[in-house]
Amino acid sequence: MSPFNSHMALALDQARAAAERGEVPVGAVLVNEAGAVVATAGNRTRELADPTAHAEILVIREACRAAGSDRLPGHSLYVTLEPCPMCAMALSAARIARLYYGAADPKSGGVAQGPRIFDHPQAHHVPEVYDGIDAGASEQLLKAFFASRR
Repeated sequence: MSPFNSHMALALDQARAAAERGEVPVGAVLVNEAGAVVATAGNRTRELADPTAHAEILVIREACRAAGSDRLPGHSLYVTLEPCPMCAMALSAARIARLYYGAADPKSGGVAQGPRIFDHPQAHHVPEVYDGIDAGASEQLLKAFFASRR
């Protein structure tokens, strides 16, 4: 197995770009088994007028289209914020192998908080989960974004 190479810096870049567009600053990067980036995105819910246009959903859609498949075994997702329940179920459905996330989301999280989607029998696949990756940078970005809106 190749050495771990975090792609969280790229996810943070996507989150910053989302913030510049007025979106909640969440960024995601999806990499294949070889560690190559196959999709990047930041939230676009407001821009697309689509409540499902979370960064995680957007990268899964893009990668599935490119692969011509609804499943992405062996892929790893890096996201700056703990996925919500909707995104967690999408990760399970897509058979994502590993989830790396930054900041915990006590209000809307669905992995370690709230409904803990991967603990339910309805989650047909449970990825390996690694939390706290560059959490400080993710938290700072979110706090600054919401402070500027108050």
